[in-house]
Amino acid sequence: MGDKTRILLIEDDPNLGVITQEHLIMNGYEVTLCANGEDGLATWKTGRFDLCLVDIMLPKLDGFSFARSVRIADAEIPLIFLTAKSLKEDKIEGFRIGCDDYLTKPFSVEELLLRIQAVLRRSLSRPTLPDEPVVFEIGKYRFDRRRQLLTHGHTQYKLTTRESDLLRLLCLNINQTLDRETALREIWQDDSYFSGRSMDVFVSKLRKYFKDDKRVEILTIHGKGFRLIVE
Repeated sequence: MGDKTRILLIEDDPNLGVITQEHLIMNGYEVTLCANGEDGLATWKTGRFDLCLVDIMLPKLDGFSFARSVRIADAEIPLIFLTAKSLKEDKIEGFRIGCDDYLTKPFSVEELLLRIQAVLRRSLSRPTLPDEPVVFEIGKYRFDRRRQLLTHGHTQYKLTTRESDLLRLLCLNINQTLDRETALREIWQDDSYFSGRSMDVFVSKLRKYFKDDKRVEILTIHGKGFRLIVE
């Protein structure tokens, strides 16, 4: 590989922050450590990072607020939340904001490294079929999968990587059922409960994008998956 993968680590526990930073550096990553959300956001704005590793309970600016600010400017950078909480609501909120994974403290270094590797693999451009279209026409909408842009008239939506990946699969199976497990394995790399809830959140987001064209609908086929219907 060329340059090292650059990670922004935002953790207010000084011991955990330094230990995590040292382990990541030992495993070949370049790591910048910040102790609060405000410093983390300022550092992110002035630097170039490949992944953000963010504690949720942060002083000055919490992890959710940090992630919302980042997602406005960058829909693609991978985000992993670190938290002492294991509440289902927190995890769903994290996925709703657009995080890629969630790690509950205490965690092992081995698990952290595996999660980082999996998220980075998913963030890379996926190989496509030779005859797969770059642009899909969906009713009044135009979806450019390479640019991750969904356009409707003068309105443009910059999709996150997962939104784009999910919409691509729906388009490739237009008017047919996209199997839920197939989508989870291809995009989330597993079919766990929280990955399934995350996918439901992303489907809801896609439905909102298509609200201005009544001919376009994403149906939930209970027990099977989803179907993009274009009349």
